[in-house]
Amino acid sequence: MSQPTILLTPGPTPVPEVTRKVMAEPIFHHRTPKYRKIFGDASERLKKVFLTKNPVYTFAGSGSLAMEAALVNFHSAGDKVLVVENGKFAERFTLIAKAFGLNAISLKVPYGEAPQPKLIEEALQKDPDIKAVCVQLCETSTAVLSDIKAIGEIVAKTNALLIVDAISGLGADRLETDNWHVDLVVSGSQKALMLPPGLAFLSVSEKARSRMAAAKLPKFYYDLKYYEKSLKDSDTPWTPALTLVIGLQKSLDLIEQEGIENVFKRCAANATFTRESLQKMGLKLFSKAASSTVTAAWLPEGIDGEKLCEVMRDEKGIAMAGGQGDQMKGKVVRICHMGAITKQDIEKGLKVLGETLKEMKSSSGSSCCCSCK
Repeated sequence: MSQPTILLTPGPTPVPEVTRKVMAEPIFHHRTPKYRKIFGDASERLKKVFLTKNPVYTFAGSGSLAMEAALVNFHSAGDKVLVVENGKFAERFTLIAKAFGLNAISLKVPYGEAPQPKLIEEALQKDPDIKAVCVQLCETSTAVLSDIKAIGEIVAKTNALLIVDAISGLGADRLETDNWHVDLVVSGSQKALMLPPGLAFLSVSEKARSRMAAAKLPKFYYDLKYYEKSLKDSDTPWTPALTLVIGLQKSLDLIEQEGIENVFKRCAANATFTRESLQKMGLKLFSKAASSTVTAAWLPEGIDGEKLCEVMRDEKGIAMAGGQGDQMKGKVVRICHMGAITKQDIEKGLKVLGETLKEMKSSSGSSCCCSCK
């Protein structure tokens, strides 16, 4: 039997065996005290990962669903939202906003660079009618970390809401939701929370909650008024992703056993190791603002990044991610160090990356320009 693939991709990430086992237990009916006890417990403990005292709502769906919920529950058609676009996932906020008739104002940031808080401040001063600022904690496509603390201090002085996409970064890059004045935090299950895809999360501040009644955009499945009512009874309005919620409780056990501060330190240490190792191989880092979630590096000239990832995954059992968009597709490799990914996993992955780069260079008839071993 072949060895399982080592996942170093930015989602899904490895699911610990103890979590897989509890999710494999016989299923039971969700409209029961047994389920409400599990869901209520998980909902409360999620707050410790979000570092918030505010409610965290759980949806059956992907992180993009929670991004949509963060816009439609707090806005009306024509409202202005400032979208800080520094990668493919940041740009998704613009697509969602436009789909619902919002006036999306794009603040373009070069790929690989972090947004400058001062530019966000200037945009808000120029147009005080802006209702929200959408920004990434970690822009997964570029491995860039944003200074959410500085941005939060700026947005908090205005009437705008700060919406942070932390689908990848939550539980890997530090995000102090309440202390940093973040109104809405979006996340998903398949990243640092160490679960399969299928759960989406949204934390909501009091400032954001005060806007809900006046929001007129159409919504049903993710209308928070239904979730708010159900959460009081430790339940959800619609059928939950029962097995994933059971797994979530176990993932939260693991995070609490390690301690969230230790989780941040471990991810940061693995990120530093990854970056230093890539540079020793002669690869140039893509991001100018390092993240503890994912690292991106430029590939040598002549290397097809899509083929590289395919060979490593299908022939050698190492799954890394390639680049996204015209600027990065086929030119960049992305390696994650969040969730249950270990230093040993990263070491194995980097070893295979070096070997495969050398093989691909040799087969092309050119000398390898990186220090592959």
